[in-house]
Amino acid sequence: MSDLQKHVQTVLDELTESGAETGLQAAVYVDGELVVDAVSGVADPETGRPVTSDTPFWSASTGKGVTATVVHTLVEKGLFDYDTRIAELWPEFGVHGKENATVAHALTHSAGVPGLPGDITPDDLTDWDKMTSIVASAEPWWEPGTQTGYHAVTFGYLVGEIVRRATGKPISQVLLEEVSTPLGISKELYLGVPQAEQGLLARLEDAPIDPAAFGDMPEDFPLLKAAPPAIMPSASYGNRSDILASDIPAGGTMTARGVAKMYAALLGEVDGVRLVSQERLEQISAVAVDDLDQVVFAPSPKGLGYFLGRPGSDPQQTLNVFGAQGMGGSGAYADTRTKVAFALTKNRFNPTEASAFERVSEIVTQAVAGA
Repeated sequence: MSDLQKHVQTVLDELTESGAETGLQAAVYVDGELVVDAVSGVADPETGRPVTSDTPFWSASTGKGVTATVVHTLVEKGLFDYDTRIAELWPEFGVHGKENATVAHALTHSAGVPGLPGDITPDDLTDWDKMTSIVASAEPWWEPGTQTGYHAVTFGYLVGEIVRRATGKPISQVLLEEVSTPLGISKELYLGVPQAEQGLLARLEDAPIDPAAFGDMPEDFPLLKAAPPAIMPSASYGNRSDILASDIPAGGTMTARGVAKMYAALLGEVDGVRLVSQERLEQISAVAVDDLDQVVFAPSPKGLGYFLGRPGSDPQQTLNVFGAQGMGGSGAYADTRTKVAFALTKNRFNPTEASAFERVSEIVTQAVAGA
């Protein structure tokens, strides 16, 4: 596997030296062992501060996998189960036909509440009580459990409030106690990042994109109601101190090494820590829904809180892979067949492609298959 470290490092260096990327991290665990920990480029384009393995990157929806993992640790402890009705924990949610929505529905984007008001602002996202009230009072787009549709932003508040009601603690604290601290990655895996620690983060920059890259998206396209343009992720959004400090658990901040270690600890034991049992792993990584996604209008197989299929491949051929990918090009996943956990983080924010992630992922896949 030493050759894999060299190969990945070479590719990262090619990407940053060519100007295609600014700063990158990639990490790979195999059977609980760290076999790749590669970095390249600069964390801050203005100062030239280099990327190190300890540099956290805001990684957009890659954080959804972190949020889901918190839930599984609580189910493992018996605080609630996947078939627990959300309204049992959060009574205000049980209105407008959502009375029987379950934790599993929340995790599989099946709860029917992906939408947000059109005038929502980034400032609103930092107000936990306001956002959870919006989600609780929402009229569902469909009867919970009958369809699935990407809860781009509301996923974090829905799942995060379930965690808060069950524990009495904000989800960032539960992440710290149940996941980050046991794994020794408390400075590498965040939902809300304390102000005092934000100076260590990478600074994002927007990649040049073709204005036509999103196609002719009509104003009533469901994704624009799930993530209105004013709160669409971008470099400026991901650099805002108030956004970074707040629990907005549809996104997260992490090192590649830290989030890869989290996924490795879902697959098995890492440094004496295993986050869930083998039985639980099989449950959370199995296909839970495989319907046409009613928000992005594409097939989207999902497990309990994770998307299934290796990015860049046919999902139906790689259902052994579960994880989450961020809109800016970062991503992380675990492979139950090969026991590989992989993550890539980056600070050139590109909402329309993930070529670096897919390229390095393919290298890792081929190397492990060959080994």
